[in-house]
Amino acid sequence: MKFSFGPILYFWPRLEVEKFYREVADSDVDCVYLGEAVCSKRRELKFDDYFRIAQELREAGKQVCLSTMTLLEAPSELRELRKYCDNGEFLVEANDVGAISLLNEQKLPFVGGAALQIYNQHSLRRFIGMGMKRWVIPAELSRDWLAELLAEPMIESVRDCFETELMGFGHLPLAWSGRCFTARSENRAKDQCELCCIKYPQGRTVTSQDGTEVFVLNGIQTQSGSRYNLINQLQGMHGLVDMLRLSPEPSDSLTWLQRFRMNQDGQRPYRLARNESNGYWLKLAGLAQVNERMEDDC
Repeated sequence: MKFSFGPILYFWPRLEVEKFYREVADSDVDCVYLGEAVCSKRRELKFDDYFRIAQELREAGKQVCLSTMTLLEAPSELRELRKYCDNGEFLVEANDVGAISLLNEQKLPFVGGAALQIYNQHSLRRFIGMGMKRWVIPAELSRDWLAELLAEPMIESVRDCFETELMGFGHLPLAWSGRCFTARSENRAKDQCELCCIKYPQGRTVTSQDGTEVFVLNGIQTQSGSRYNLINQLQGMHGLVDMLRLSPEPSDSLTWLQRFRMNQDGQRPYRLARNESNGYWLKLAGLAQVNERMEDDC
């Protein structure tokens, strides 16, 4: 199995972003996604910066993909989208059908992001026909659902034409909105947000009255309150998932990459923390956690 780092979903200072990717260049990750996929107001790094970092990571032996915005709201965002689609060197992760339209005009291959919400064999086959070379599976798709979908005759016949990728670590992106909930939590209007989300490098947690971490606010994006962690489910992915995605966090991302690599055959299981979950993959509620029996010293 190959491993990837998805785009940084949070708003980090420029120096922190560049430091992270210098460390990634020295790591053994297979693929790296770059770009702002959440909010166009986050301009610590611009397209030219991401393109430079992409070239440096490619020189370090990584496959690089440029990720596009998920929710487009203005003409300026469409112009920025075209820069990504016209980059001329790197595969693009399309998180919106607008990106697919631009890429299809040029007959360019692409990665289909999870936000496209491809759930059945008919839509999957259609996107493959449009040039999709890798499918990022919707987070709520279970292992059983994925196995049944890939076994469908119309998909089985083209299985060697595309890869499957699953986000297996990080707070799951659940929804996007025209409103900025991080700004709202500080009683700010979206247009006068003053980029307050930079104060929350891992989002702002929302808890229920009983103290359960229900959601994480990340600008216009709402994430799962529990961190999704499929480190103990890797054996069951063989033959189904070609690449596992880890969502970057402010610390320990590279440590988690090594933990995942060491547990591909189930030899180094990890006891999930209280605020971690793996329910969707196991056909359970998303907040559910199933912790396999382990030795006391694990």
